[in-house]
Amino acid sequence: MSFIPAFADFARRAVEGDRLTVAFLGGSLTWGAHASDPNRTSYRGLICERLEETYPHAHFHFVDAAIGGTGAQLGAFRLQRDVLDKKPDLIFLDFTLNDDTYKVSPDTLEAYESIVRRVIADGRCPVVQMFLASRYDVVEGVPERMLRRDSHLAISHAYHTAVGDAIALMRDRYQHGQADINTIWPPVSFDNTHPTDLGYALYAEAAWRALKDAIERKLVCTVPEKMLNGDTYMRWARVRISSLNPLSAGWRVAAPNSTSIAFDFLMTRWLDDVCVAGNFRELGRTETEKAQPSQPLRVGFNGRSVLLFGESTPRSCKYRVLIDGEPVIPDQNSTEFEARFFDGNGRLWQIVAEGLKPVDHSLEIQPVFQSANTPGELRLESICIAGGQAKVWRIDG
Repeated sequence: MSFIPAFADFARRAVEGDRLTVAFLGGSLTWGAHASDPNRTSYRGLICERLEETYPHAHFHFVDAAIGGTGAQLGAFRLQRDVLDKKPDLIFLDFTLNDDTYKVSPDTLEAYESIVRRVIADGRCPVVQMFLASRYDVVEGVPERMLRRDSHLAISHAYHTAVGDAIALMRDRYQHGQADINTIWPPVSFDNTHPTDLGYALYAEAAWRALKDAIERKLVCTVPEKMLNGDTYMRWARVRISSLNPLSAGWRVAAPNSTSIAFDFLMTRWLDDVCVAGNFRELGRTETEKAQPSQPLRVGFNGRSVLLFGESTPRSCKYRVLIDGEPVIPDQNSTEFEARFFDGNGRLWQIVAEGLKPVDHSLEIQPVFQSANTPGELRLESICIAGGQAKVWRIDG
């Protein structure tokens, strides 16, 4: 059965005891980093509890689709697998803070709007856009300078979504002496982004207010004929490297690691496989021996934006990327991208190109091994392309 993206329809079905899926797409604040019990005391956990209490006859399935430290561009490539394939009936959408509340760029806005548009048009699902706050936003932030918040509000107005504005709520409480900022973000934590349970409770209050208001106003999400931002991310492809046979010499298909430094970084949740380039062979749990280093991977693609998605491990090596034979420069001091970000296993995602002409290009990924005696690896699942024809193909040699 196909449902219209109406908040009142969601509430009606909940009252009638229907089976409903609620998804949460975002970053670490959606997952609940630093909450005492992320599945219970994060804003996500609190909203799940509130829904079950309010609609006791409904049969809810909750989808946690949050990966810390990620933004809308990766979110656009994760949306189908991690959210829409679950057939959601309601979605809470994050990413405003992670993409930088105070700055905007064409690609990040296009990616975010594409998520909203696809959820409503393809998923037939209402959306609650969440504006989650950092300590700086509450204490020192100037709303007039929050350019991304303004841009995301404009998207909400165009698509008739609900908005859970925790920034406005928490600023009001703080300015009226009703919120202790040092309890929400204790100075000893050295983290001005992830709050304590008290902060997550305020996030949840903003989310619940938004949902309740949308239900009472009988808000129906719609898709405007023309997008506010460019349509680059409406044409997308997440191409698993394992499908680009034959792989370059030394590359092998493997499973993601089943351990990680945090549950939202457990890549068995987010990746179907990985293709591994290395300079060693596994002999046992801890023993290795030297092997012929993997060769560069060369593919062709047609699109405007390129993102790599995979897994970071303590053995991750650096790598170079060439597009049309020219090196991509990650910063002014290096031609090498970093693939190791943690002391354990976690996520790897890297935007390597934006704003390309939508024509055929070549892409070369070169693992850079520290030395023959130091085991190194590069673990990638997919090459993600947005815009143009959004396709990838193998180039031999």
